[in-house]
Amino acid sequence: MIALILAVHYQAAAHPGKVDTEGCHTNRKTGQYHCHHSQAAQSPRSNAKTYSSKLALIEPMPSVGKVLKLDYQGFTVWLDCAKRGPIKFQYNAQRDTGSFKRYSDFFLDPNVPAECQQTSTKAYGHGYDRGHQVPANHLDYSDLTIQQSNYMTNVLPQTSQMNRGAWKRTEEIIECYRDIDQLLIIGGVIWGNNPADDYFLDSHGVKTPDAYWKVVIRGSGNEERVIAWIVPNNNNATKKNLDDYLVSVDELERLVGEKIPIAEYAKHVKPSASWLIPQGCNKG
Repeated sequence: MIALILAVHYQAAAHPGKVDTEGCHTNRKTGQYHCHHSQAAQSPRSNAKTYSSKLALIEPMPSVGKVLKLDYQGFTVWLDCAKRGPIKFQYNAQRDTGSFKRYSDFFLDPNVPAECQQTSTKAYGHGYDRGHQVPANHLDYSDLTIQQSNYMTNVLPQTSQMNRGAWKRTEEIIECYRDIDQLLIIGGVIWGNNPADDYFLDSHGVKTPDAYWKVVIRGSGNEERVIAWIVPNNNNATKKNLDDYLVSVDELERLVGEKIPIAEYAKHVKPSASWLIPQGCNKG
């Protein structure tokens, strides 16, 4: 099951072993092959309605290949080589102090084996955007980090309505609340099993996920607060429908097989509405 597979690959502890020319190596203790990206890469610039009631209809597909843990500057992505796409991401969002501009181009990661990445950086088409897992706007404190956010290892097909709608609203909420409190964001992908929308296997080597999930955690102890969504990858996922996709963390854990590091009492709470955008917040 996916919970058992991901538990092996999501270990963040240090371990021995030299890296190869691609910055990767095999952990002698676990036998898993993965990559480390602590060194800075060269910058190419310088060179529906209610979805929660339908959760039972979603069938998460397990990982069948090696998973690379990619530690970029400021965020981490777990990349499933068999799927050529990210399956999980994590980062901390702190007070916005940056103003570096987002790159217009997308890139393959030069430090990741070709067989683990998408085969093209071109636009998807068919009404789908190159959707970020970790958004560039939350990483604009560094030219390197914002460039790395445009690696295709951080990108998957998202319908334009979803990417610019419900998914965008979750990013705006984070953008505003990170100026109030430090946030921990964890998210990932529900691939499902719907070949009807897998338009990009030939052009990019990647399937189209059925949904995406995201958890935002703020505070600690008795002040810990959390909000979670599972957003369908379809045209109904607009900003006004975001509240339809709210779930409790324990509901999300049961579905995706991921353990979220929050207090037990907070796992059972599902807010009646998404966190409000504070008045005067600059979402840009």
